[in-house]
Amino acid sequence: MNENAKLFFMVHNLSGHEKLLDDIMIFFTQDALPLFAAVLLIVWFLGNDKMKNMVLYAGIAGVAALLVNYVITIVYYEPRPFVTYHTSILIPHAADDSFPSDHATGTFAMAFALWVRNRKLGLAMMLCAVLTGISRVWVGHHYPGDIAASIIVALFTVWTIQKMKGLFDPAFSTLIGWYHDIWAKITKKGYK
Repeated sequence: MNENAKLFFMVHNLSGHEKLLDDIMIFFTQDALPLFAAVLLIVWFLGNDKMKNMVLYAGIAGVAALLVNYVITIVYYEPRPFVTYHTSILIPHAADDSFPSDHATGTFAMAFALWVRNRKLGLAMMLCAVLTGISRVWVGHHYPGDIAASIIVALFTVWTIQKMKGLFDPAFSTLIGWYHDIWAKITKKGYK
C-alpha cells in the first residue's frame, strides 16, 4: 500500500463514527458546487460591476479548471479508492476516474479566483473548498493525492487566467454592459 492509500485510510477511517461529522462531510461532498453557484449568483445580483467582474472570473476559472481535469483523465486513469480497496463509502458514486477530483478542482479554482479579487469572500470560499477536498476523502471517493492534484490544477488555471486578464477584462465589461441593458429593458429602469 502506497503513502497516498495510507493517507486515504487515515482520513476515511474517521468516517462512520460520528453522524454529525459524516453529515457535514456529505453536505460538502454533494452540495459544495451548488453552494458556490448560489454565492456567485447572490454576489452577481447584489454586487456592483466590480463584483460582477469577480463572479465572471470565478466562473471562467471553475469551467477552465474542469476542462483541464478532463484532459488529464484522457491521458491518465486512476481507479477510485473504493474500487481498488473495496472499502465502504458513505454515499454511492460511479466507479469512474479518481484523479483529479472535479469537486475539489472546481471549488478551489473558484475560491482562488475570488481570493485574488476579494480577500474576505475568497477566504470564506477557500474554507469551503478545503472542506470539500477533505469531504471527498472522508466519504471514500478520492485519495488525498487527487485533492492535491486538484489544488495544483486550480492554481495553474487561475494563474493562467490572470495572465490573460487583458483578454478577459474587455469581454467581461461587455457582458456586464449587456446584462445592464437587458435588466433595464426587463425592469423598465435605466442603470445608474
